[in-house]
Amino acid sequence: MGPKDLSPQWFHSSFCWTLVVLVIFTSVPCSGFQLNCSEPSQPTLLKALDPVFNLKAIRPVMNMTTRTSIHTYFTLYGILGVDEKAQLLRTYIWLSFWWMNEFISWDPVQCGTHKISLPRDQFWVPDIVINEFMDENKAPSVPYVYLYSDGKVLNSVPVKVVSSCNLDIYTFPFDIQNCTLSFNSYIHKARDIKMKLGWSIEKITERSKKVMTTMGEWELLDITYHNYSMSDYDDSKAIDEIAFHIRVRRRATLYVVNLLIPSCFLITVDLFSFLLPPQSVDRSSFKMTLILGYTVFLLIMNDLLPITGNTLPLLNVFFSLCLALMVASLLETILITNLLHSSADLPPVPRWMHILILQIIGFLVFLPWKPKEPRDADMKMHEVVAEVSKTPVEAPEKVLAMEKVQAPEKVQAPEEVQASEKVQAQEDHQALEELRSLGKDLQAVRLLVEKHQGGSPSSEEWIQVGFVIDRLLFGLYILFISVSFITIIIIWVNSYGQ
Repeated sequence: MGPKDLSPQWFHSSFCWTLVVLVIFTSVPCSGFQLNCSEPSQPTLLKALDPVFNLKAIRPVMNMTTRTSIHTYFTLYGILGVDEKAQLLRTYIWLSFWWMNEFISWDPVQCGTHKISLPRDQFWVPDIVINEFMDENKAPSVPYVYLYSDGKVLNSVPVKVVSSCNLDIYTFPFDIQNCTLSFNSYIHKARDIKMKLGWSIEKITERSKKVMTTMGEWELLDITYHNYSMSDYDDSKAIDEIAFHIRVRRRATLYVVNLLIPSCFLITVDLFSFLLPPQSVDRSSFKMTLILGYTVFLLIMNDLLPITGNTLPLLNVFFSLCLALMVASLLETILITNLLHSSADLPPVPRWMHILILQIIGFLVFLPWKPKEPRDADMKMHEVVAEVSKTPVEAPEKVLAMEKVQAPEKVQAPEEVQASEKVQAQEDHQALEELRSLGKDLQAVRLLVEKHQGGSPSSEEWIQVGFVIDRLLFGLYILFISVSFITIIIIWVNSYGQ
């Protein structure tokens, strides 16, 4: 375009833009210009800052391509609690971040101070948000910021953070939670705002542990961080972010005392109930009382257990298994009692059950099956009974003839005497016959009683099956309790050793 193409309108437009630029650069201080104070007082400094207050709507940089670095740090003042059901972490933090305002600088000697507190709404403030924030900030509002002579602006506010956290409660109550607080600008991209760490992470952790006053059942382990840029599909639209990872550990003493120890006591009592005679009715009543007490205990302690749909705590599985074992022991007691009272009416033990339970499992639980051999006294008693039953009953005439043979020197009595003796002999024979019949009945009753007490081979096998099952469940009880205790101790030691 040559000189002839330059119109008066073009000169007028150029002159206007040049005038605007000169006005801005002469009225706005920058890194190359300092505020001038006529005297070292706050009113003079405040008056010199009036032109800067008019620029609070724009990002405080001389060149739009310059990124504003936001230095962020915080102090964790208290852990208010964890909501497992809603997956929330409640904390109280002292949040601070600072940045440089390139429009401001002054001589501390000339203006009388190197910093001054001013209302926040007089300056540009970055739109820093916590991405995990799930509720309203109910902390007190602080309306001021600190402004330093080199252009540094410090903004410190208390924040009551209710943040989302992916809680892993599988190892409850020996769990360690890792929750994140990520800070970034909500609208400014990474090309405009750069997030940086204001303090060293060691200093943040140390100061948080030192000033923390409210922890409840949680203990702060450490705080780590990482800085990265979030980008969905376009790098030019990436957002710079700094994320702090807060690791907290639950204090398990309350849950051990209120949940684990009482549960272990009840299981131990149920374990020793196997020492009661299985044929006793008191054993089943005792186990039913234990189950009722354990159920009431779980209902009372239900408020201490976490409620969540993500994972099932291992402690809930432990309680369920304990209750299942109590119910199984009660069912086993009912089975054994039924075997002991109706073993005589049951058919013979099947061969597979005889081999599996009486021989294999019985050998493993130290109750091997030994067939009962007949005793010598029983065999002798049966022989006597058989011999008595085979003894013939002698007639009255034969008894009289034997008496006559035994008494040959007896003088023959008159007929009346002979008749009376014959009647007496018949009565004696009848009495002897009744006594022998009564003896047979008594022997039969004795055999029936001994048979009922000793039992048949089939009933003895069923009773032995019950004893083997009882001993097997007793061993499983001991094994389960031992493994559970060892597992809990290992988890506790590993969790608290990290």
